[in-house]
Amino acid sequence: MLPLSLARAGASGTTAVVANEFLRSLGACSAISRRGEKLASTIEAVKYLGLRWLRVGYESNIPVADLIELHDQTGVCFSYGLMSGGTDIARLLAGARELASADALIALEGNNEPNNWGVKYQDEAGGRDLSWLPVAKLQRDLYAAVKNDRVLAEYPVWSISENGAEIDNVGLQFLTIPDGAGCLMPDGTRYADFANCHNYMTHPGWPGLHDNQTWIAADPTSACKVDGLYGNYGRTWRRHYPGYSEAALATLPRVTTETGVKLEGPITEQVQASLYLDVFLAQFKRGWSYTCIYLLRDRTDESGNQTFGFYRPDYSRRPAATCLHNLTTILADDGSVRRGGTLNYSIPNQPATVHDLLLQKSDGTFGLVVWGERFTGGSDNITVNLGAACPTVRVYDPTVDVSPTQTLTNVSSVALTVSDHPVIIEIG
Repeated sequence: MLPLSLARAGASGTTAVVANEFLRSLGACSAISRRGEKLASTIEAVKYLGLRWLRVGYESNIPVADLIELHDQTGVCFSYGLMSGGTDIARLLAGARELASADALIALEGNNEPNNWGVKYQDEAGGRDLSWLPVAKLQRDLYAAVKNDRVLAEYPVWSISENGAEIDNVGLQFLTIPDGAGCLMPDGTRYADFANCHNYMTHPGWPGLHDNQTWIAADPTSACKVDGLYGNYGRTWRRHYPGYSEAALATLPRVTTETGVKLEGPITEQVQASLYLDVFLAQFKRGWSYTCIYLLRDRTDESGNQTFGFYRPDYSRRPAATCLHNLTTILADDGSVRRGGTLNYSIPNQPATVHDLLLQKSDGTFGLVVWGERFTGGSDNITVNLGAACPTVRVYDPTVDVSPTQTLTNVSSVALTVSDHPVIIEIG
């Protein structure tokens, strides 16, 4: 049991996020049983990693039965989308209904990167360097079809990705086009319930490794250095069409359906592992409801995408897989709690590269995640004050193991050395 002074920390305390909410945000891209991937291996990988969702679509003709089998074996759920160049709304909704009936659907998604994969909708080509009106009409019609479907109406619709590349101002930088926006599509056109980004943590305009790499990539404002929320929904990156204000972006419902980093230069397998842990944490802390790593397993049929994965082509684990397994094992919680309690903790003189996220399990145990983003080297020695004496405190490092690296008794503070990855302080 937690001490009363911790469980009821008062107005000055930090309210914990339910641990399951964070765990539900953890996802990856996968072809499940196509493109060289094997269903049995995907099942094993999802179980090991502790992933809660996967980004899929009818692309590559993945059988819905395979998705349901994967869900039955692991509990994983799916976003289901048109993906690259897809336009068959009826087919998408048919598959989504099957997933919904199996309680395996979380959302429906629009087109994947129309700047790279054009569409042909109602006999009109669009996207890439052509008009984006066909893309806009397709997304509008997808949204309307979902909201008028008796099975799917309550499920959220995620927007297209890379709408910041629109050639003409069709208004895809909005979820709903506001009055007076001056877009080519009418005011009031509804596209989506959630913004959707591919804010990869590195970018040609911001190459290399930087301190606060994932924290900056997750920034919803113009301070973001990568292809983030601002460049797609604030002021589009290609033609600079205006969208939401920075104040509105801060609370805009949003998801990331692709992020990741390949192995090259300073990005070793161990650095990649730290980045993948950090990006899940930074994204969640900064308001992204779901975050999807590209990829679960390396692509073997697509040039340039051979080292993004948690798994190599032969399904051997990279350090990123082991570290995520450790993180989800340490934080594992299948129970439910309506809302988190509060903990009156503090980190005096907190460095700019040190971040924190307070989680709470259904049994009342707090998991205070503290992570560093010192990717240019070095570390920080910090003290975490817990607000009161705690009978038992355990410290975990998911880059090491699932066992505590320290077990402390009757302490009111914990000294930590943090560098480029998280540690977890378990209280209770």
